Amino acid sequence: MDAGGTAGAGEDRGEGGGIRTALAGLTTRGRSFLAAGIAAAICAYVLGQSDLLRVGLLLGVLPLVCVVVLHRTRYRVAGSRRLSPGRMPAGSEARVHLRVDNVSRLPTGLLMLQDRVPYVLGPRPRFVLDRVEPGGRREVSYRVRSDLRGRYPLGPLQLRLTDPFGLCELTRSFSAHDTLTVIPRVEALPPVRLSGEAKGYGEGRQRSLALAGDDDVIPRGYRYGDDLRRVHWRSTARYGELMVRREEQPQRARCTVLLDTRGVAFEGAGPDSSFEWAVSGAASVLVHMLERGFSVRLLTDTGDSVPGEGADGFAGVSQGTAEAAGLMLDTLAVIDHSDGTGLSAAYDTLRGGNEGLLVAFFGDLDEEQAAVAAKMRQRSGGALAFLLDSETWSREPADVPGPPEGSGERLRMLRESGWTAVTVPRGASVEELWRTADHERTTLTSPAGAKAAR
Repeated sequence: MDAGGTAGAGEDRGEGGGIRTALAGLTTRGRSFLAAGIAAAICAYVLGQSDLLRVGLLLGVLPLVCVVVLHRTRYRVAGSRRLSPGRMPAGSEARVHLRVDNVSRLPTGLLMLQDRVPYVLGPRPRFVLDRVEPGGRREVSYRVRSDLRGRYPLGPLQLRLTDPFGLCELTRSFSAHDTLTVIPRVEALPPVRLSGEAKGYGEGRQRSLALAGDDDVIPRGYRYGDDLRRVHWRSTARYGELMVRREEQPQRARCTVLLDTRGVAFEGAGPDSSFEWAVSGAASVLVHMLERGFSVRLLTDTGDSVPGEGADGFAGVSQGTAEAAGLMLDTLAVIDHSDGTGLSAAYDTLRGGNEGLLVAFFGDLDEEQAAVAAKMRQRSGGALAFLLDSETWSREPADVPGPPEGSGERLRMLRESGWTAVTVPRGASVEELWRTADHERTTLTSPAGAKAAR
């Protein structure tokens, strides 16, 4: 079964509802037959035409008979839904599989199957099922697509029962719903050597070594499953319980991805807006850093974060890496503009300790907020900033290159405080700017670049 889950089977009982509900299901044809029958009966009474009265009775009674037959239909139908996949990137497609089972001993009549779908995912799908034998099943599917991230409800699934003459239709709804999550676009980023990584242990990991001497060893209590060869007998005799030597403990490098969500910092809306680029960039960096083994945390300007399994964030290169990435992408799927106007809350969260590598996606920064962003650099081992200035973003990529005067001043403030900062022009890819940031960092950290910077 594909990811996304299956809707719980619901049952549709033909005897449900009252006769009044069944009468409300008369189609335009059924109402026309009924009106024509009444009119013919009145004319027959006025004109004294018995033959016309028979015609009127036939036209009037036929829709009522169809209503009663549908109302007393006793077969049961179970329906289910399956999403493939249940989480899809913006701009891609997912397939929804519908299954209808006839769990009664009678064959069904003509069924119209309809699923409720938000407008942003496409038109509402409809299918006609001719006849389902007792114990039989029918499976149909349709595709959905969205350029806008978010969480979209699917359902409830509806069945329309109709008579052979098309005079009456009754609608039955299943109670089960599903949710399709449209996550931001994620671009694959090249592996680059980032400042702030720890040296000497793989891809940016640190290792705190246990001291090897017998007198300096720091033991801990025995736990079920520990190797008996690690028992430290001197400490065992001292404490009166089994004690074992500590193993070398890997300490993962940390990365915090800061996403500026202030409504005043971005202009425009839609899949091609600067804010959507920032969300997509944050998603790409989160997934990339998790794959490289970093402990990753997502932080917004409001100070809210997705901490993961511990205080350091989600741990990468583990069995839970996919789940960690999925949870963060689910968070980014529904993230929206905040009402805040400053970055002070995020700075208060960051100054609690060394955050390792800091990757930030900023919107418009005035002088005050640029100063706050500059202070964030003091609490990190390395810092990369992607600046989405509204004036820069509103220009065409083919326009004269170079950031506007205000954006250039903010870049200078960030770079002087130690940030590796780049502006984001409209149409640029996350991968391209990731390489640009690495080039900027390499230039500034090289002896020639440091001399030129002076």
